[in-house]
Amino acid sequence: MSDCNRDFLPADVAIAIPTLGRDQILVDTIESCLRLPELAGEIVVIDQTPAHDQPTEKALGSLNERGAIRWVRMAQASIPVAMNRALMATELPLVLYLDDDVVPAEGLVREHVKAHNEFDPWVVVGQIIQPWQEATDITPSGTAQGLLADFDFPFHSTRAGWLQNAMATNMSVRRDRTLAIGGFDENFQGAAYRFETEFARRVIRSGGRIRFCPTSSIRHLRAERGGTRHQGNHLASADPRHGVGDYYFAMREGWNAHTVAYMAKRLVREVTTRFHLKHPWYIPVKLVGELRALGRALRLRWSGPALLPRPQAGAAATAPGPSRSPQEVR
Repeated sequence: MSDCNRDFLPADVAIAIPTLGRDQILVDTIESCLRLPELAGEIVVIDQTPAHDQPTEKALGSLNERGAIRWVRMAQASIPVAMNRALMATELPLVLYLDDDVVPAEGLVREHVKAHNEFDPWVVVGQIIQPWQEATDITPSGTAQGLLADFDFPFHSTRAGWLQNAMATNMSVRRDRTLAIGGFDENFQGAAYRFETEFARRVIRSGGRIRFCPTSSIRHLRAERGGTRHQGNHLASADPRHGVGDYYFAMREGWNAHTVAYMAKRLVREVTTRFHLKHPWYIPVKLVGELRALGRALRLRWSGPALLPRPQAGAAATAPGPSRSPQEVR
């Protein structure tokens, strides 16, 4: 049962679409959401793209002017900051995050709402079908526990259940619960690898549950341009942003033999890929990047998580802003 002793409705859902470097495919995603039989209460586009092509700029401006979307522009790109900005931009009780290059199934909003009403989770993760996949009746292995729990969860599965991981490509959250635990950690940089897993573990530690709902499905197009691919080829780069999230996630889970082994395994794995065996001159480059990532993760861990201020008792949920809010351009 939801807030105010009533069930949630589709009108209680804010679809949030963080976007970076996408043009027509972003417009296509928005329009597909506007064609759903059960419409969300609003669509909030958190736009981190410095400049769109002219047709996209015109289309987004038109959608914004007629009230079909709320178009919020940010001057600095950051996945978790954009996720937090979406939380603060709406007052609706459910926020459904979608990637900017997806095709939603007709029942997307309806099934997210149904899962929240039936199971009372803090988070619902919908089915995500990648370009090389089809929906499959597959049971999660469930063999890994602790740090690695549900790392290999098959998000294209047709079997519903509880999980300990998340994927923001198709994920709805209880806004009040998410704000209460500080939203998304803005210390995750670049592609923000593992930021969803860190969020999932924080939800569970706080007493919440995460439901996998395969009937709330999307097809992920994985457009070649933009998104996380905006960061470039991590295999040939010394940029620490590619690895800092993974190390930081492990450190946030606590210092023990498992987390130290996890970080050591990553360090070795990332410089011994097939790419590096074929291009060994990139091994020292990548090693420098991993060591820089490890050092940056240590500094972030020591400084503490960059979470949203938690709402004070009796205060409006929209009062606090992101802990490091970038300039907003409307």
